[in-house]
Amino acid sequence: MTMMLPLEITAPTIEFRQLAPILILFGAACAGVLVDALMLGRSRRWRGEVQIGLVVGGVLAALAYTVANLRLGPVGAVGMGSIMLDGPTAVMWVLLLVFGLLAVMVFKEERLAGVPVFASSAATVPGSREEAEADRFRLEQTEVFPLALFSLTGMLVFVSANDLLTLFVGLEVFSLPLYLMCGMARKRRLLSQEAALKYFLLGAFSSGFFLFGIAMLYGFSGSFDLGTIAAAVTAPAYGRGLLYAGLALVAVGLLFKIGIVPFANWIPDVYMGAPTPLTGFMAICTKMAAVGATLRVFYVALGAERWTWQPVFAVLAIITMIAGTVAALTQRDVKRLLAYSSIAHAGFIFTAVTGASQDVGAGQPTSVSAILFYLAAYGFATVGAFAIVTLVRNPASEENDLDGWAGLAAKRPWVAGLMSLFLLSFAGIPPTAGLMGKWAVFAAAWRGGYWWLVVIAVLTSLVAAYIYLKVIVIMFARPPAPNTYVGEASLWTWIPIVVGAVATLVLGIAPDLLLGPASLLGTFLR
Repeated sequence: MTMMLPLEITAPTIEFRQLAPILILFGAACAGVLVDALMLGRSRRWRGEVQIGLVVGGVLAALAYTVANLRLGPVGAVGMGSIMLDGPTAVMWVLLLVFGLLAVMVFKEERLAGVPVFASSAATVPGSREEAEADRFRLEQTEVFPLALFSLTGMLVFVSANDLLTLFVGLEVFSLPLYLMCGMARKRRLLSQEAALKYFLLGAFSSGFFLFGIAMLYGFSGSFDLGTIAAAVTAPAYGRGLLYAGLALVAVGLLFKIGIVPFANWIPDVYMGAPTPLTGFMAICTKMAAVGATLRVFYVALGAERWTWQPVFAVLAIITMIAGTVAALTQRDVKRLLAYSSIAHAGFIFTAVTGASQDVGAGQPTSVSAILFYLAAYGFATVGAFAIVTLVRNPASEENDLDGWAGLAAKRPWVAGLMSLFLLSFAGIPPTAGLMGKWAVFAAAWRGGYWWLVVIAVLTSLVAAYIYLKVIVIMFARPPAPNTYVGEASLWTWIPIVVGAVATLVLGIAPDLLLGPASLLGTFLR
């Protein structure tokens, strides 16, 4: 007779304090879903205030826990080894929470048009009687706020994932809400829904590549853990065929989210069709999350194989910089111009990714710290620029045609001046943060031995400056457009603009305020 041994189940170990930022955002998002479901009747009109309160409170609480945990120093793998809390994780969490909060604030803007920018009821058919009734009786749904929090939660997981399965979960959690919100514009709903469908189909396609790549890397190493994959790359047991296949497929999924050519064809149409506040959220938060995850996968798991992927990344960086810049030169739509500008900036960021310079002298930024600083500089200018885009209007809706921006300085000089500041930062003109950001990433690539890539990047950057100077000339040198005006916005829109402008100047004058901590914390743990 066989003796039955007692079944032993090991209780999971969850570090709740270290994981509190993720849990707080997830809890606030769930509470936002309940608010939309339970606040009916007369209390319906208070939904927006409760939702924005949950967003601000949840993000600030998560930010406080992140800073408190940062004071304790890097702690390594937590959550049963699924999440890695190291220096880059802490910096990226802080930046994602700050940019996420600033971008979502613009979601609450109602003064410009008297109604929210998002559709009253996104489930109704455009032009239908149900849509007209929802607009007439102000039956607005406020699901965009919990959806944004769910997306931000996925981004925190994505940049800190310590294994490929957690990485995939984070990717889907932050992507699915974005697919939905892209189709929720109140105006031009058909264009918005087209953007959402295109983003969803291409995003699902890239996720399929990513998942196949995960399977290949698992077949190569026998593990999803990034550290174990790194050990297998150093001493492969059965050759490198599965490794190269997995590397290529995982790269496709990650580069799609960053917006690297040839995987960036979704960006112009989605940026133009999505609601402008959401475009600002996507332009920096999605890019930062994808760049952070790319750095962790390729520096931690595939760092020993960098001689394989570095030349490919260098070629993609060149193509991306040139394609984004050339396409932006011909644009007459402001949002589309900023979309192609975003593609060009992805190429500039990838110069430092390609350089992969980690062993540097004292006081010099590593590739990771340089990229983090560039993302911060780009992020503050991006949030502020898209908030200003919501202000410039015509009698029907937003004025996105560049001809409508003519003479904007004569009507509202402060608005034109702030937009010029953000554009100068994009161009890398002193004393803005954009100049220091480009210097940091170009210096990192140069130390990594890719001086020729830096030369191409500098020349492309000089050409790209014309794009932004052209917009500034249109605002200041041309006669005012007759049907364009600057709307009277609430504080929810002005706070991101002012914070973005101040940060752009401060980081340009004193870059060590962020570059110093990023250099100290810019080391991945394995």
